[in-house]
Formats: sequence, C-alpha cells, structure tokens
Amino acid sequence: MISQAQSPSGEDLWSRVRATAVNAATCGALQPIQTVVRYVEEAGIRFVVRMLEGVAGRAAAQQKMARATIERPVSENPFLPYDPALFVTDLSPTHVCLLNKYPVVNHHLLIVTRAFEEQETLLTQADFEALWLCMRAMDGLAFYNSGKIAGASQRHKHLQLALFPLDPAGVDVPLEVALGTPQRLGEVVKSPHLPFRHALVWIDGKLASSDRMTELYGAMLRFISVWEGDNARPKPYNWLATHRWMLAVPRTRESIEGISINALGFAGSFLVKDEAQLEWLGTVGPLRALQAVSNCEANHFGAAPSAVNAHDQ
Repeated sequence: MISQAQSPSGEDLWSRVRATAVNAATCGALQPIQTVVRYVEEAGIRFVVRMLEGVAGRAAAQQKMARATIERPVSENPFLPYDPALFVTDLSPTHVCLLNKYPVVNHHLLIVTRAFEEQETLLTQADFEALWLCMRAMDGLAFYNSGKIAGASQRHKHLQLALFPLDPAGVDVPLEVALGTPQRLGEVVKSPHLPFRHALVWIDGKLASSDRMTELYGAMLRFISVWEGDNARPKPYNWLATHRWMLAVPRTRESIEGISINALGFAGSFLVKDEAQLEWLGTVGPLRALQAVSNCEANHFGAAPSAVNAHDQ
C-alpha cells in the first residue's frame, strides 16, 4: 500500500495515463465506443450529441451494458479485481486510477476505491483527495453518478474524469455558458439560466482543499434536498466539477425515450443509439430532456431547439 507522499506527480500521472492507454489499446483491453458527433442548439447552448457509429460502435455499447453490475451481486465486480491492463497508478492508500474500458472520449479515467463501497454512498474526504490529485495533473470534468437512477452502471464506488474538451470542436463544457456570471467563491447559488433544480458553487481549484470540497459538496446536496446531513444515503443525484465550479443536480429518472443520461448530460454531452433518438432529442430539446430526468423548475423552458447540425468526430 502506498503513502500519500508516494502519490505520482502531475507530470508523471499524465505520462502514465497516455502510456497505459496505448498499451491497453494494443492488447485489446481498451475498447472505445465509436461514435459520430452531432450538435443540437437550444437556448444558446450547443449540445454535443454522440451517436453510435456502425456495427463496432453498437457492439462496444452492448458489451458495456452486459458488463454493468449496478443491479448484480457484489461478487460480480469488474473493479475487484480490476483488469491490470487498465491500471494507471496508485493514487492513495484508499484509491487507484483506472482507464474506462469502454470510453466514448479519449483518456477517460476512473478513480476507484480499493475496498468495495456502494456507488450510492456519500463522497468522502478521501475521495476528494484522490480526485484532486488527478485534477491537478489534468484539466477535465470530474463527475459522480450516485447510483442507477443517476446513470451509474457499476455498484463499486468510482468517480470519473473526462479530459477537456468534451466537444471535439474545442469547447470544454458546452453547458458552462448557462452557468451565468461567477459569484463569490464558496457560496451555494443557482443559475437563472438552468431550468432544473441544481446547486452551483464557484471555486478556485488551485486553492481548493479536500476538506473544503467535502464541506461544500455536503452543502450542495442539502441545497437540492437529496441529503439531510445525517448518516442516511442521499437520494440519487449527479455531481460535476471543474477547476472553476461544482454543480449538483437531483435525479428522478435514469433515462428518457430510451436515452440514458448521466452527469455528462448536465455538462451538455449526450450519447444516443441511432438517428431516431437523435431526431427526438433535436425536436424536444436537450434542456427538456434534462428536466424530465431531474426535479424540474416549473414553467421554465428554453427556446425551441434549432435544426440538428452534423459533424464527424
């Protein structure tokens, strides 16, 4: 077991991520889901919609679904033991860093607890310490899907880090334009531009500490009424973070019209199976889809979505 002092440096961690990705792809352990990128614009937000591409894309997606253990016994766990070909590094005495076996974007990382913990349990200071070690080394979107309704596919507790940009055209977080003007750091607020219940906190990631992040995280969950500050498990939610802000959203449904939505949806990134789902999303609008799977703010709807624009990834 490693000590905190033995955790990899930022440069070393990024080097290990790249080397592991190359080796895992070569040996077949890494099985990316092939997609084509499309866009749907609504309320000034250019949502990224990735659509499964061809037989290979659908096959990888089906394999990922078959590997899901969220409703299976604890003994069926891809993280205990984990595939050594996907192992990036030891992060701390409590966490390891792995590659996502079925990534939609490159260098998609999993921050996984060494010992089994349920995905629905609260994040802890140890979770934030391991996550922030990765975020200091790589710029990306951190997120947590709290259980099946929030889009989690595995029971074993894990946070995720998707490196920027989420939009291959160069936009880091498509939905960030709707977060509004940055407020005073460390205050839980709402953006007037988001039509669903949420908690937003502006932060300075360079100065953030794991204990402060844990404190703010708890305040956010209380703000959206998914946790009362006791020992009980919170209700389902998604949590997202960059170096500038954190966002939490309650969840009431896992999917809408067959489109599964996890935390990435609330960053402005969707995954659809086919043209029919893409057309539905373009007609109804991504914001309405997000409203449908979360606790809506009543009587707040964005402008009608524009025509779907195509762009190959």
